[in-house]
Amino acid sequence: MSCSRTQSLAINELWRSCGLKVKAIKSSMATVFHFCAETPPDSMFTDIQTLNKFPEEQFEHLVEIVFQFLVEPNKSSRLLSQLDEFSQQHGVSSSGLKNVIKSLLTIPNSALRKNLGPSQLQEDLVNLGLSEEKAVHFGEQWRTNLLALSRSALGQTLMVNQLVDMEWKFGVTAASSEMNKVGNTFLQLKLVINKGNKTENVYMELTLPQFYSFLHEMEKAKSSLEYLS
Repeated sequence: MSCSRTQSLAINELWRSCGLKVKAIKSSMATVFHFCAETPPDSMFTDIQTLNKFPEEQFEHLVEIVFQFLVEPNKSSRLLSQLDEFSQQHGVSSSGLKNVIKSLLTIPNSALRKNLGPSQLQEDLVNLGLSEEKAVHFGEQWRTNLLALSRSALGQTLMVNQLVDMEWKFGVTAASSEMNKVGNTFLQLKLVINKGNKTENVYMELTLPQFYSFLHEMEKAKSSLEYLS
């Protein structure tokens, strides 16, 4: 159901005015983030705080759209059409919404490379100004989709670039902000990929279930290549 004209105006007004509050909010929060080494730009604080204005149902719909794209990043046209449809349905600025989603996508993409857990991701979102309730929902979706996200990220890396070499080593988590991670076994991957005129090292950290899923996908790819050769 479409939001009211009053709600639409309130959301659009927030995009214009929220920037004035960013510095005050940033100064009252931690400056250390898990998903990035430096303090994010003011525009990201503004975009993430804008999400607080959406009712729960609309916010959850946006999160669903975001995770659909994260799992299938090759379907950018679907993402844009979904955002246009959402904008028309709820009477919000299409360009403003796309800026918000662009900032939001930056966070899980970086979190995936750094193997962040749901609580770390939630903490970063709260520090950016997202409400606790909305951050918890995003963290729950992160936990639910993490295996598919890891598989997609590995697939994209190998699809775009030629794999030259791969090294791995196992480790055990000795300390973590999430108690249930302490004592867990993980695998660190080093992929050497060919980028044309140079090689580049790509580092990833996987849990054992994620590694076994990745291994299964590699075995399927090998079988397909042997069948076609």
